[in-house]
Amino acid sequence: MDRDAYLKEELCRLESEGNLRHLTPAGHEGSHVIAEGRKMLNLSSNDYLGLAADVSLRREFMERLDPGDFVMSSSSSRSLSGEFPVYGQVEDKLSEMFGKEAALVFNSGYHMNLGILPAVAGKDTLVVADKLVHASMIDGIRLSAAGAIRFRHNDMTQLGNILEKEHGRHRRIIIAAESVYSMDGDRADLRMLCEFKKRYDNVFLYVDEAHAFGVFGENGLGLAEEQGCIRDIDYLCGTFGKALASMGGFVVCSRTVREYLINRMRPFIFSTALPPVNWRWTEFLLGKLSGMKDRREHLAMLSARLRSGLEDLGFGMVSDTQIVPLTAGESKVAVRLASELQAAGFFVLPVRPPTVPEGSSRLRFSLTAGMTAADIAALTDAVRKITAL
Repeated sequence: MDRDAYLKEELCRLESEGNLRHLTPAGHEGSHVIAEGRKMLNLSSNDYLGLAADVSLRREFMERLDPGDFVMSSSSSRSLSGEFPVYGQVEDKLSEMFGKEAALVFNSGYHMNLGILPAVAGKDTLVVADKLVHASMIDGIRLSAAGAIRFRHNDMTQLGNILEKEHGRHRRIIIAAESVYSMDGDRADLRMLCEFKKRYDNVFLYVDEAHAFGVFGENGLGLAEEQGCIRDIDYLCGTFGKALASMGGFVVCSRTVREYLINRMRPFIFSTALPPVNWRWTEFLLGKLSGMKDRREHLAMLSARLRSGLEDLGFGMVSDTQIVPLTAGESKVAVRLASELQAAGFFVLPVRPPTVPEGSSRLRFSLTAGMTAADIAALTDAVRKITAL
C-alpha cells in the first residue's frame, strides 16, 4: 500500500491545473538573481529599498558590530532566559519613532498576525476584515474565538453598514486591514478606517503595514505616517523582512496591549527569540530609515513609470505602489508568461491559487530602489513583445 498515494494524487492535480510550485535555487548579485544559468533582474523580491543588496551597508554594520553582540542564537524564548538588552533597545526605538507608548517585536510577520488576534479577540469580539487581508491574518482570525465578517475589498460603504449594524451586539469589534495589499498593490483609506473607529467606543483598528513600512511617509514609517493617522490605530503592525532587509514583525501599541501580548500570545510565549545579532542589524537599519528619502522617491518614480507603461499597453491598473500586478487569468497562462520573461532576463514568478482567487493568476512585479529607469523600460518592452504573440 502506498501511504503517500493521496498526496501524489493531489500533486498531480495541482500540476494539471498549472498550480504546482517548485523551489528555485538562486544566487544574488545586487538587484539581479542567477538561476538556472541565467542572470535576471529580480522582480520577485520585497527588498523595496534595495538594502538587502547593499554590500556597503553590510560592511558598515560589521565594522560597527561589537564582538559581544555577535550572538547567533538566543537559545530560549524571551520569557525564559532569552531576553537580551538589545531587544528592549529596539522596541524603545520603535515606540519613539512612532510616538506610541510601547512596541513588541515577533519572529516574523506571520507569527505576528497569527498570534495577536487570537490573544486579544475572544468570544465577545467580532473581527471585521477586508476580503483581501493576508493569509496570516486569516489564520489568526480562524484561531481566535471571535466571530468574523469579511467586507468587500476597500469597500468603505459596506464596512460602515456592518459597523452600524453590529456595534451594539458585541463588547468589542476589531477592524482588520492592510495598508498596502500585496497582490494588487493598492492602498487602504486609513483615514476613513480611523473615522469609522472613532464613531464607536467599542471599535478598534488593526492595520498591517508590511508592504508600506520603509516605503511611505516622510520618515519611512508607512502609510499611516503619510496619511497622518498613526495615533488613531490601536494595533499598528509591520515587518522588518521587506523594505528594512532584516527579519521579524512588530506592533506599536499601548503599554497595556504590550503587557497583555507578552502574557497571552502563544507564538510569542512558545518561540525561541530571534538571534541578538539580527536585532543589532535591525537597530542599525532603523537608525538610517528616516534618511532614506532619496531611495523612497526613486522607487516611487520607477513604480509610476512601470504602471504608466503597462497602461499604455492596454493593461488595467489598480496599483499605485511599488507592487505592480499583470493579471493573466488562468494559471497556465501566468506560468507561460513568467517563463518567457525569465528567458528575456526578468525573474518574475507566477502567482496562482490559493494565493489569489481562481481565474486571477498573475505576474507580480515587485520593484526595488536598486533598479534603474532603463530596467523599467526594458521590462515594459519585454512585456509588449511576449503579450503581442
